[in-house]
Amino acid sequence: MLLLTGHLVVALVALVVIGGTTRVMEAGLACPDWPLCYGVLLPGRQMNIQVFLEWFHRLDAFLVGLALLALSGLSLAYRSRLPGWLPWLSAAALALVAVQGLLGALTVIHLLEASTVTAHLGTALVLVLLVSALHQRLVVAFAVPALATRALDTEPPGKKAIAEPLPVGPTWWCLLLPLSVLLVLGQCLLGGPMASQWSAKLCFAAGQACSWLLAHRLGAYPAALSVLMLGLVSLALPASARAWRGFALAASALVLLQVLLGVFTLRLALAVPAITVSHQFTAALLVAVLGALLGRTWPGSTSSVPSILKVDHG
Repeated sequence: MLLLTGHLVVALVALVVIGGTTRVMEAGLACPDWPLCYGVLLPGRQMNIQVFLEWFHRLDAFLVGLALLALSGLSLAYRSRLPGWLPWLSAAALALVAVQGLLGALTVIHLLEASTVTAHLGTALVLVLLVSALHQRLVVAFAVPALATRALDTEPPGKKAIAEPLPVGPTWWCLLLPLSVLLVLGQCLLGGPMASQWSAKLCFAAGQACSWLLAHRLGAYPAALSVLMLGLVSLALPASARAWRGFALAASALVLLQVLLGVFTLRLALAVPAITVSHQFTAALLVAVLGALLGRTWPGSTSSVPSILKVDHG
């Protein structure tokens, strides 16, 4: 189960990146029909780089849907051995991928209409957030107790290992983390209509549609500051919360990289597709890391997990 959810996180981040690459390469309508491409499963005769990107994006989405269907089925079949929340979250992820597929169809039918493209992006990022949180919650539920049990079993004679529960996040942490998630998602959604309407190129070339570009730049400040603050205050957490600190510091590093890539993207006027795609890749990774942090600090997910061992020499 952990292997499946871990692969799903990677596949979903890849799905967002492939979708971003498809947009940057102006391949969103390379397959003019849906769900087939030129009426066939594999358009060999029409295949070029743009058709391949759009076709592969759909293939990745289909495989992710199958994996989420398998996850939902397994969580129901083995629900007596699994946490009670897993079938519900798996069903929510499956519902989101179904909505995502519908929005993907509408982007083609509506010829890349901006609001549909933005909704498609937003749903994908929420799915990344949810599955990443689900994976880390499973890690806390299964992998961490297993490590603690092995440590208890390997204690030398005369020493007694005592398992302690993982820490519960303080109030300020439980408020700052969701705020950071909301601000980052909001910033990504501001980038959606800016990208789908080519606002940056229009603004640089003709001074038009600059409002979306300005909103995206202004939105970067609170989003970046909140995540950087999250990394900073994580240093005040107890040593037992080192996993939280690691994710928070990773999120801070990704924000700094994201800002740097954003500056380069604008200075180069979107002329280098690799940097533009890297900007979107970093955003997807940031959402995944914040989702992992949410999963680790989810209320009730750590209250009875033995992960910290002290040695009693008595």
